[in-house]
Amino acid sequence: METFESLVRAEFTPKTTYLNTASNGLLPARAVAALQSAALLRAEGRPLTPLYEDVEACRAAYARLAGVPATRVALGASVAAHTGVIAASLPAGAEVLTAEGDFTSVLNPFHVRGDLKVRSVPLERIAESVRPGTALVAVGAAQSADGRIADLPALREAARTHGARTYVDFSQCAGWLPTDAGAYDFSAAVSYKWLLGPHGAAFLVVPEDFGALAPILAGWVAGEEPWDSCYGPVAELAHSARRFDLAPALFGYAGLRRSLELVEEIGVEAIGAHDIALADRFRAGLATLGHEPVPAPGSAIVSVPALGFRVPELAAAGIQVSDRAGSLRASFHLYNTAADVDRLLDVLAG
Repeated sequence: METFESLVRAEFTPKTTYLNTASNGLLPARAVAALQSAALLRAEGRPLTPLYEDVEACRAAYARLAGVPATRVALGASVAAHTGVIAASLPAGAEVLTAEGDFTSVLNPFHVRGDLKVRSVPLERIAESVRPGTALVAVGAAQSADGRIADLPALREAARTHGARTYVDFSQCAGWLPTDAGAYDFSAAVSYKWLLGPHGAAFLVVPEDFGALAPILAGWVAGEEPWDSCYGPVAELAHSARRFDLAPALFGYAGLRRSLELVEEIGVEAIGAHDIALADRFRAGLATLGHEPVPAPGSAIVSVPALGFRVPELAAAGIQVSDRAGSLRASFHLYNTAADVDRLLDVLAG
């Protein structure tokens, strides 16, 4: 029986101390092999049928990770595109409640409408700020800038009390934090961070009744019979969330299928326990150096104010982290070890 350690070491061979999954996750070896095989199909002129099978396998795998039926999962290219579909469904004058400093893809489509009332409050106050007349609450489950985790159960209850719908971006925690997408009206996630996939794929979870969304980006893949929907208006939209699909980046899904298989083999709970333990080790080490990170208990992301200027120095030492708004952001995932944490601390100590 393969262990956590043996599975991970068989798949990842980083050449740096890579602590930047909140930007991009590393590709496992099995995904790289699948990408190469997919490219050969095109290069050699062979049928692409297996790649469309990969697309549906990814839909099913994400549905399992998110805890929803696959019929509620749509596939696209970015969170911003999914947010745009939700923004387009709101009536003029509707109030959208958001968290201050949340990731732009969760926010901007509501702002560019120009006729919505977008209200921003501190993340810690978002549940208490839902009020009568709030149409939608949109928030990142884990904040991209600093890893703070939203109190989603409190938010859900507040939204239910006031008749508001909920939209949650799980991009910064899907893959290490158990996800209950079915508890919210809409949710989204990209695949190239903690889910370890290539760029070009993002998931949207919608209600069974579609939540009054209009498939404004629908093309031929959104038809109930896609290959019969290639010319003229789509005669019959898919009866499932697939009506919100965008034409898939096929190579990406070929790799993503294998990445999601790995996440499922190891298990989100085991991955999360590993990631959080490393983040906590870093937090403890920072305290000994006299640095205080942004409070984000239970998060795999650690943000240290005023240390962003040290990112180039760390990169020169072979350590990959991020500078976000002047803060040093380190993020820990299944391929990281205690030695990685200690090396980062050693360089920060000078």
